[in-house]
Amino acid sequence: MSEKKINIGIVVGEFHYDITENMMKKAIEHAEFLGCNVLDIVKVPGSFDMPLAIKRLLSKSEIEGVVCIGAVITGDTDHDQIVAQHAARKMVDLSLEFDKPVSLGVSGPGMTRMEAIERIEDFARRSVESVVKMIRRLAKII
Repeated sequence: MSEKKINIGIVVGEFHYDITENMMKKAIEHAEFLGCNVLDIVKVPGSFDMPLAIKRLLSKSEIEGVVCIGAVITGDTDHDQIVAQHAARKMVDLSLEFDKPVSLGVSGPGMTRMEAIERIEDFARRSVESVVKMIRRLAKII
């Protein structure tokens, strides 16, 4: 007996798109490997801009969870800390508000460009797996 296909959405930050585009491709590939339907992909300017797109996806009854893909790379200031902290906090808030999982596949803060490149596949894969596991586990306790 196979489990029903899980329907997910993906939100991708376009800032550092050379990195996030590859993360998105890996996430889609892994979602398909896990038997998920990727119903919608929304591209936003950056990780800080994700919450509104996440909220819109979570509002759709057919979307069971949202995978977030982004890269927050360190610079000369602490801006990366602010972006990552506020984006992550809002992702958690939206997950609780809509009672659906939202994964944090945003690399950083404090990460160099080279570190972000090295972690493309790992962050993408783990972000998808997190949403899938939560959907399946929560379905058992409802």
